[in-house]
Amino acid sequence: MLTRVALRAALGSSVGVLGESVALSVKPWTRSPTFLSAPRVGGAVGSFAVPPPVRHYARVAKMKKTGPVSQLADLPSTMLKMDYAAVPLAQATDEVVKRLLSLELASHAEKLQRKKEQYIAKVQRDENDRSSVEVKVAVLTARIRNYQEHLLKHHKDKANKRRMLMAIDRRKKLLKNLRLVNYEAFEKVCEQLGIVYTFPPEYYRRATRRWVAKKAFCIKVFQEVQKQKAEQRLMKQGLGSKIKAV
Repeated sequence: MLTRVALRAALGSSVGVLGESVALSVKPWTRSPTFLSAPRVGGAVGSFAVPPPVRHYARVAKMKKTGPVSQLADLPSTMLKMDYAAVPLAQATDEVVKRLLSLELASHAEKLQRKKEQYIAKVQRDENDRSSVEVKVAVLTARIRNYQEHLLKHHKDKANKRRMLMAIDRRKKLLKNLRLVNYEAFEKVCEQLGIVYTFPPEYYRRATRRWVAKKAFCIKVFQEVQKQKAEQRLMKQGLGSKIKAV
């Protein structure tokens, strides 16, 4: 009889220890409220109902920002590369070879070279003109617009930003010189390449109190000097008239 009572007490204590170990095995920071509040199944210690699955609803798709249109967007994909444009055999080949030689599989540098040639053809003086001011402005324009498109994506690229500003300054000097020498060519270049020429700003100096006082003093001195010169002229004229009268 005593052995049965002792066996039952031992079994009860083992079940209680097992329930506590199961409850402690779940970390407090991983327990969900549904897991803690779920009803127990069968009255056994440490047995809980399975929590319902969490539903993840799809998020609303965000609209991609559309940037400005690239200057290379108007180049047709069937146009041949610059190295094969003057080769007559490239025009008579099959479609596969034409596709390999066209701008469809060309690199960005090859497309940019083709765009430069288009700009040059608009403003050059004759077919062999490659060194005039108009041609230099066309090449710089293609380069500047390429830098602008690159900096819209990589705005922290300081090296290319410096190169772009240097190219803009050089083009501005060329346009200023062309405007003074040949105004008709200047207007044609700006119209064909879509350049908006802005005049350089006038000389500007911050008007401080010291500068205003100095300027007023200089004006006053200038007026006094002019009065003295006028008096001297009158004295000379009076002396001249007296001499003539004598």
